[in-house]
Parts: sequence; C-alpha cells; structure tokens
Amino acid sequence: MENQEKYNNLSGLVEKLKKSEDPKRKYEYILWLGKKLKEPGKEILVEKNKVKGCVSEVFVKANIIGGKLFWEGYSDALITKGLLAFLITGLNELTPNEVIKIDKKFIEDTGLRSSLTPSRSNGFLNILLKMQSQANEFL
Repeated sequence: MENQEKYNNLSGLVEKLKKSEDPKRKYEYILWLGKKLKEPGKEILVEKNKVKGCVSEVFVKANIIGGKLFWEGYSDALITKGLLAFLITGLNELTPNEVIKIDKKFIEDTGLRSSLTPSRSNGFLNILLKMQSQANEFL
C-alpha cells in the first residue's frame, strides 16, 4: 500500500488477523470489534446509507471534518457488525482520495474468507464498496 503511514489503522488490523492461523480466533476478534462499535444516531438508518447486497441490515455513513472522513455504522447481525467495525476502524481519518484508492486485496490478506460464509464475505466487500462510493461523493 502506498503511503503506509496513512493506512496504519487498516494495515494494523490486517496484520493482527494474518498473525492468527486459527479461523476461530479471527472470528472471535471480529465479534469483539463488533461489540466495541459505538451505537450511531438513528438518523443514519436511511435508505441512502444502506449497504446493498448484505443479508443483514447494514448502514454506514461518512462525515468529513478537516478533509478527513469519520465513519459511523450499524448492523443488526453481530458478525456483520464486526466486519463493519473492522472497516470503520481501518478507514477512519483517511481522506476521500485515500479511501477510494484502497485495494480490496486486503480482504484476502486477512484470511477471513475461510471463517466467513460466502454471503458474509461478499457483504464485507459490499460494505467497503459503499464506503468508497460515499468517499467519492466528497471529491
């Protein structure tokens, strides 16, 4: 990834998952992240913020402050909430341009595919794509 400093949050999370060989530990970490995700205001629960292509209800919204994006999100499913929290933590405080340039290859690098159902894995990608689309709106 270019400009490693800017991507420390995301690469740190990916490294943490890569270190564990045990799919169950990866899963537990994602669940833990989900439990830590702050409850957003109800105003984000609108169609415009809804992530399409997810089995569970997922909403994500970017706010821009000083040229950097700050994210909030909600999911009604714990594992999906964890994946959302992973992305929110990883993409917080990046500029819209930086978010758009993120290569989705990092999803493979996490090794989560072996722990997730195909629909959850697809949902993870859909959340990222929604976040990139919102970042693009700020350009």
